[in-house]
Amino acid sequence: MLDTIDLNASVKKKDFERALEDLDTRLGEAQRSLRKSGVPVLIVFEGWDAAGKGTAIGRLAQAFDPRGFTVHHIHPVSEPESFYPPMHRFWTRLPIRGNIAIFNHSWYRQVLDEAVDKQRLVPQLRKAYERIRVFERQLMDDGAVIVKFFLHISKGEQSKRFKELARDPVYSWKVGEQEQQRRRQYDLYEGYIEEMFRETSTPQAPWIVVPATDKRYLSLKTAETVLAAMEKALANDKIKATPQIPRVDNPKTGSLDTVDLSLAVNKEEYNKRLPELQEELRRLQHICYLQRKPVAIVFEGWDAGGKGGAIRRLTWNLDPRGYAVIPFGAPEGEEAHKHYLWRFWHALQKAGHFTIFDRSWYGRVLVERVEGFAPPQAWQRAYREINEFEADLLDSGVVLCKFWMHVSKDEQLRRFEARAKTPEKQWKITDEDWRNREKWDRYWEAVSDMLDQNSTPDAPWTIVEGDNKRHARLKVLSVTIERIRASLEIPAPRPFPDEKQSGK
Repeated sequence: MLDTIDLNASVKKKDFERALEDLDTRLGEAQRSLRKSGVPVLIVFEGWDAAGKGTAIGRLAQAFDPRGFTVHHIHPVSEPESFYPPMHRFWTRLPIRGNIAIFNHSWYRQVLDEAVDKQRLVPQLRKAYERIRVFERQLMDDGAVIVKFFLHISKGEQSKRFKELARDPVYSWKVGEQEQQRRRQYDLYEGYIEEMFRETSTPQAPWIVVPATDKRYLSLKTAETVLAAMEKALANDKIKATPQIPRVDNPKTGSLDTVDLSLAVNKEEYNKRLPELQEELRRLQHICYLQRKPVAIVFEGWDAGGKGGAIRRLTWNLDPRGYAVIPFGAPEGEEAHKHYLWRFWHALQKAGHFTIFDRSWYGRVLVERVEGFAPPQAWQRAYREINEFEADLLDSGVVLCKFWMHVSKDEQLRRFEARAKTPEKQWKITDEDWRNREKWDRYWEAVSDMLDQNSTPDAPWTIVEGDNKRHARLKVLSVTIERIRASLEIPAPRPFPDEKQSGK
């Protein structure tokens, strides 16, 4: 693609100024209209060092209301950022609906730099590019506009600009050793960039390669392209049909109808096993910290299904500095104005820590489906999006445990009535709980579909038989321990120095 670009493209100053006057007006109008429509816009600038990304971004910024956009300069991954999945730092930078995010470098930079530095083969890159395609598709399915620019200059033009920058004491910092190294590797980068275009230029988010030799042409072309994308989004106000997503052939977790809710543990056995399991989990927590192994534990279940009690026993003996329990209800404030997965990405704790979700992203296919908060095409699409989200976590080393706390309808009623009669527990029962109970059959159907569609070989659901609380709590602990142990290298006991010296 790069060898077909006319790097001599230019525009006269008079034509440039005349065109920009109209462009600025229309860009401002489009920004205001998209804000009213709640459409988020992501503008990505990639390209050669010294190609003019700052020039193009600065010219765009002059046309926009500064209260409605944010510019993100993406540096190489920092040490704190390395403790999270690769896409975490981009999910957490998403704009709210109606705002614009401009990325000076983006999710492509790390992939390209690592490809060159480590001389990666194309098959090794495809996994990273697949992750990027999924990320962009999920955002666009949610209504976002994505515009991707690659600013192109020749090797000779880049060298000329580097020399000019290096001579200026104010701007010489822009051409440090890293930039000089990339300049020396121009030809090597070029091959990987062409592969990036082939792998990630899609009909919905194509790469726009802009000749950047002439800065006026660069500014005009990028502004025109952004305006066209924004106006297209405004014109496309009809609801898009979502293609039918095939059901995933996953291993079956088991029908709710076949769950044996008679399973029970007596008090004596419970009192013996509980502290043993809690001590084992504490040891594993410390090993996770040492090995920087992140753990995510998801709790879903019927109202009064025992989530709170299970979480309390799970965390009872853990070091509280190494975990966070995060309850999720209906999205509020900023959460309500971003992609529904944003708040869960944002909640993830760093590697070596536990994130415990008291309700989770599965609300999309449960309460939002049953209550009509999400349109059918949105919650139907979510099954695939959730599997992709969890695959992203697993690929980055997260240990993922998912528990469905299951109780019978009769047991739920008994617990509701007990809560209503016990003053110190009345806060646990709400009118909403009773309303949800009236929709038991509809929730049952939604839960069954969730278990069917989102139990994958690497992220299976565990149905916890919850009529007996003691059994449920021990099962949650046992399964969590089993999953974590399977992912760790358990160190062998080491003798104290005095024991080693004495031969004991």
